[in-house]
Amino acid sequence: MNLKSMNYGYDFILGSVAAIYVFMVPYTKVEESFNVQAMHDILYHWHHLESYDHLEFPGVVPRTFIGSLLVSILASPIMLVVNLLHMPKIYGLIAVRLTLGCVVLSTLRFFRIQVRNKFGHQVEAFFVILTVLQFHFLFYCTRPLPNILALAAVNLAYGHWLKGNFYATLNFLIFATIIFRCDMVLLLGPLGLELLLTKSISLWKAFKCCFGTAILCIGLTILVDSIMWKKLVWPEFEVLWFNSVQNRSSEWGTHSFHWYFTSALPRSLLAAYPLFVLGVLLDRRVLSFVIPVFSFVLLYSKLPHKELRFIISSVPIFNLSAAVAASRIYMNRKKSFWKLINIILLGFLLISLGCTVITFMASYENYPSGNALKYLHRIGNYANSTEEQWVHIDPFSAMNGISRFCESDFPWRYSKEEGIPLKELFKRNFTYLINEHSTVDGYTCLFTIDGFSRIRLQTHFPPVILVKEPKVYIHGNTETKYLMHKNWPGCP
Repeated sequence: MNLKSMNYGYDFILGSVAAIYVFMVPYTKVEESFNVQAMHDILYHWHHLESYDHLEFPGVVPRTFIGSLLVSILASPIMLVVNLLHMPKIYGLIAVRLTLGCVVLSTLRFFRIQVRNKFGHQVEAFFVILTVLQFHFLFYCTRPLPNILALAAVNLAYGHWLKGNFYATLNFLIFATIIFRCDMVLLLGPLGLELLLTKSISLWKAFKCCFGTAILCIGLTILVDSIMWKKLVWPEFEVLWFNSVQNRSSEWGTHSFHWYFTSALPRSLLAAYPLFVLGVLLDRRVLSFVIPVFSFVLLYSKLPHKELRFIISSVPIFNLSAAVAASRIYMNRKKSFWKLINIILLGFLLISLGCTVITFMASYENYPSGNALKYLHRIGNYANSTEEQWVHIDPFSAMNGISRFCESDFPWRYSKEEGIPLKELFKRNFTYLINEHSTVDGYTCLFTIDGFSRIRLQTHFPPVILVKEPKVYIHGNTETKYLMHKNWPGCP
């Protein structure tokens, strides 16, 4: 197999796994809501800003439109076909997610090529193997989170870092920090400091180069986002102020200082977690790449609100270190001591595969309201209906799988109005309710959708099972006669 076909083979493997995740779990959660709704509005409303979702539901802090604009532009040829064929909007969501995945994986490809050039083909192969056997990286790479948009720029920074283009490395990190995720400054700082201490860059030249990039990025985000938000705004500065200065991110939950090292990284890296430590010991070249990224995670640990997605940018470098260790073990597998280590390595890889399958199965069941709306469209659609069918979506359902891409055309209409008391819903004359409550006055429960609850271990086969329970209830208005005459699945 020649080098070119190997490269495309790796791309095909990584892209195929990411695409499977998209098609099997197309829906999105609240963390992705801004960019998902923005992509929908850009593709369907174009310049009619008054129809954009973010003006009605602005969220806690503003986010940038630059990533959504870029992905929407790249996805527009596919969307043209979707619209010409009058396909449901959900195919638009799949299109933008696949497009985002292509962007992220193309930047990972650039990084992977630099890994091959610096550490060899075998390390590159193990890098791909480890990435495929990790659920979270390929699952997240198609999800329109600010962290993932930043990840694309960080991958390019990592690639230039390995290539020796240190000023380009800093520029890509500045771009990611100013436009997509202000917390990337926690990676920019340690990496820049290491480059200064090793005399890889000069302070004055770095200042001139980075200052110019910073000014251009600030100007770009203020120009674009002020137009879209209809006010003067630099989104990531407001995010920085909210999270760091006001320290209000903790309102969304807190974890202990060690959580990233004892929970998030083990779950995301799996077999690569112990291997990346071994890689640092086996190859001195790896240490200079791991230290700034490890420092990034360490600094991030000081913030009380923690989520795995916040540190997902660290995964490629940790995987590089792990791939170096796996390659060394494989090369020495015929030696007596290393033979045992090689067997342990194979065991770790199999455990990673098992954990990835289980996590995927749990994620498949983790978007109940998206499935609820899909089934409602399917079984609640009345032929030749001329009456509007209003669906009220409560905050829980809006956060767990429903976006504008899930909506259908007439006769369906939707409301996401918040703060309506349960007793007032009947007075609003909604046809259907999708919410987390099992009973609502004036409505009858038509069917429920189960969602993932927990994992249960047992002594017999299969050793691991997923426990599901009703998460979303679909109610029908009792005064809507044609609705009451239909044969619904019912509720437990």
